[in-house]
Amino acid sequence: MNKKLLLLALTMLFVGSAFAQKLLSPSFTYSHKKTSYITLKDGTEITGTIKDLDRKKGLIDQIKIEKEDGKKVKLKPEDIKEMYLPQSGLDKVSQAMDAMSDAQKWNNEQIDQDLLDDGYVYFENAMVYYKKKKKMELLMQLLNPTFSKEVKVYHDPMAKQTMSVGVGGVTLAGGLEKSYFVKTNDGEAAYKLKKKDYDEEYEVMWEGCDELMNSTDRAWKDLSKHVVAFSDCQ
Repeated sequence: MNKKLLLLALTMLFVGSAFAQKLLSPSFTYSHKKTSYITLKDGTEITGTIKDLDRKKGLIDQIKIEKEDGKKVKLKPEDIKEMYLPQSGLDKVSQAMDAMSDAQKWNNEQIDQDLLDDGYVYFENAMVYYKKKKKMELLMQLLNPTFSKEVKVYHDPMAKQTMSVGVGGVTLAGGLEKSYFVKTNDGEAAYKLKKKDYDEEYEVMWEGCDELMNSTDRAWKDLSKHVVAFSDCQ
């Protein structure tokens, strides 16, 4: 399949949702040529290209960056406050299509929207209830960076997916994640939200928002719509 046909297929696939806010598909591959932007907890800003990225149980365990002056540094997740990594390959195409719509109303002003528009993935150091509800600081990929002002939805690196969509053997859109980590403004840490538990969790999560309490549209696939509606209620 050539690039024109692939892009046409992508456009046809996503045109129906062009005006809806969507959770981004998680990205796993990053450019080794385009500049990455990393801010450490002590305020130090590092720009450079990725030389190597190691994962452990799905989470980033170490990232090696070659700075603009040619020096190489190895960074651990606990040292990083936030970072913007440039995508590569089909990850970039998928992410761009997922982020077709604009949501200035719900933007988190602390996130660089220009870099997101340029195809970057945003990670931040977040407190998470992880493994037996133990609170840990983890470097998490934010999946709703354009509408995360009230509720943040992070990729669960251990999540399974529902069926994906493909054309000609090429995966164009990943299936729905079966779990995410979610954090509201008043929460101490992000917690794991599973698809199978969403019916029970729905009213607890969105308590105080009449629009969501009165809605019969409570499907897991509409989680992003619920996040936006809850933001409107605040």
